Amino acid sequence: MDSIQTEREDKFDVDAGFVLPPLEQVTSEGGSAQTSEVQLISSYYDTDDLDLLRRGITVRRRRGDADTGWHAKVPAEKARTEIRLPLGQGDDESVPDELASLLRGASLGKPLSQVATLVSLRTVHVLTDSDGGVVAELADDSVSVDLAGTDGHAWRELEVELGPSGSEGDLKRVGKVLKAAGATRGVHPSKLHRALRSDEVPAHTGALGTVADYLQQQSQAVFAGDVYLRRGLDSIHSTRVAIRRYRSALRVFADLFDEARATGLDAELSWYASILGEVRDRQVQRARFAEVVHELPDHLVLGPVAARIENDLLAEQIRFRAVVAAELDGDRYRALLAEMAAWSRELPASEGATKIGEDDLDRMARKAGKKAGKRVAAAIDGGNDEALHRARKAAKRARYAAELVKPIVGKKEAKLRIARYKGIQEILGEHQDSVVAAHTLLLLGMKAGIAGAENGFTFGLMYAREMQASVAARDEISRYTL
Repeated sequence: MDSIQTEREDKFDVDAGFVLPPLEQVTSEGGSAQTSEVQLISSYYDTDDLDLLRRGITVRRRRGDADTGWHAKVPAEKARTEIRLPLGQGDDESVPDELASLLRGASLGKPLSQVATLVSLRTVHVLTDSDGGVVAELADDSVSVDLAGTDGHAWRELEVELGPSGSEGDLKRVGKVLKAAGATRGVHPSKLHRALRSDEVPAHTGALGTVADYLQQQSQAVFAGDVYLRRGLDSIHSTRVAIRRYRSALRVFADLFDEARATGLDAELSWYASILGEVRDRQVQRARFAEVVHELPDHLVLGPVAARIENDLLAEQIRFRAVVAAELDGDRYRALLAEMAAWSRELPASEGATKIGEDDLDRMARKAGKKAGKRVAAAIDGGNDEALHRARKAAKRARYAAELVKPIVGKKEAKLRIARYKGIQEILGEHQDSVVAAHTLLLLGMKAGIAGAENGFTFGLMYAREMQASVAARDEISRYTL
């Protein structure tokens, strides 16, 4: 693989007669702008069913400037990760095997072929700061489309890509100037979406459409995580969060879905999350224990404590990571991706789904919040670890439900709800992490206690610290106001 980089950009739609404002208005104080022109020829590849486009992924073969080569752009929260390969020898226009293998999950194993070619006449304005660092690149593109057997079309758009010396504030500043001049926020996720006129009428509207949009966001994160895992990158945490959000919606808003399909998908998502969790748990514990050992006075660290922790947990992490790698090409995982793809095309709705309105969604979200409150109260009264863990999971579901209904209740109300349940989740998360960490330290201490050159004193000390942390979290949640 030639290179990989993170890309953060904003797109703006403009008409053919748009006049770009003076560049002094978009450069930072003491900065400058350098302008150049180039013609770009980009051939895009996808499956016949446009599976990559549905996942927010684009693959192109570009010629015409310093970016010549193969590019795969994969969603990464607010940004995108761009994976690059050189063109290679000759005029081979088929997707390189190395790149196709990374996209095997996202494409559902289907072959990739050329779906469109775009020619862009681009004027690039590189905006630099007073030290010469690149703050952003403002690209003014006039795009024409070549579709086999179809009349092409053309348009003009602007892209503002964040540079290494820029910040989110710089993007906002440039965007504000462009909008004041008449530009509007781009409505197409990519040029390929616009080229294929893929803004089809959504399969669902109203309450079901709100849920479908939320699930689609999580599905895209899971598919993006698949690409990163095949690339050898660590997307385990972000993938597990997306799975938790998806499963939360399946449960909180269960009345909207076909029960059998939802139950089956929930079980398979739980399975996939569990094998990813085996890796994630070791990652978290290695970092947690390393920090504690570093903070302890030297005279309390008896024997090769850090080495024992790192060797044992790293070996387990590598073993479970190999399990994940094997499952990525397994039949069960492929079936899971196919089912998620089917849900993205059209949700398997229940018979009464069309009668459920936005107010009903809010009611379901509030019900999830009340359930979290009851579980927290019961856990405080009961005081056992399992009850606290169940309360934590209920708080997560309430938080994610509040995220989903944000378009309905408004940003302010949703923000208040999210903050409330996130607070519970974090406190109970610290309790759960301490309980799990204490158990791991007990096992490590037992091993050290029977090893010739080691003893379990330091592990016992660390165990006591974790138990104190769990008690502190229990006390904190007992004072938390819902």
